[in-house]
Amino acid sequence: MLLASLLIVAAAYLLGSIPTGYLLVRLFLHQDIRTIGSGNIGATNVLRSGRKGLGAATFFLDMLKGCSAVWLGGLMGTLLMPATPMRSAQALAALFAVLGHMFPVWLHFRGGKGVATGFGVFLVAAPWAALAAISVFFLVLAASRYVSLASILGSASFPVFAWFLVKGDKPVLFIAVQAAVALLIIAKHHQNVRRLLDGTENRFGVRKLA
Repeated sequence: MLLASLLIVAAAYLLGSIPTGYLLVRLFLHQDIRTIGSGNIGATNVLRSGRKGLGAATFFLDMLKGCSAVWLGGLMGTLLMPATPMRSAQALAALFAVLGHMFPVWLHFRGGKGVATGFGVFLVAAPWAALAAISVFFLVLAASRYVSLASILGSASFPVFAWFLVKGDKPVLFIAVQAAVALLIIAKHHQNVRRLLDGTENRFGVRKLA
């Protein structure tokens, strides 16, 4: 069981650690995304490169790697740990896919904030809760124009939605990972929280005056 768990952890981490934003900007713009805007490799900062298509592709691919990691983790759990609830294997994969995105070994452990990948992992593990949380994200974004605030509130809402919307058994690890991923995403936004409190956070779609 330990070896199987380690295999799930390794596979999920490696999938999550694929730096899609970095690779897309390097491939199509011949730039290092870490030198643009906030220096983050996620979709929001890729948008700051001026290429909406690259930003959308980054979000989609970051989401897809999260989905793939959890799907693979569930499959590996079923095959290698048949006595363990599949949701526990999925939860283990979800956590390490998000950690891989946030701390990729390829970029000296400096990655993204985990929003798209977090959405992806829970889109497989708890689809209705994930869709409800992304709805909160878009509602907050539409009302405030703050991507960071929308990300924080959307992430915080997910464990609540999961508690009520996920049917069947909910193993302890499954519940714990939901809270852990939400807290990790919120913690990754600590600088944004400081700017929100100071009133200096950038609004989405609003250009700064020169």
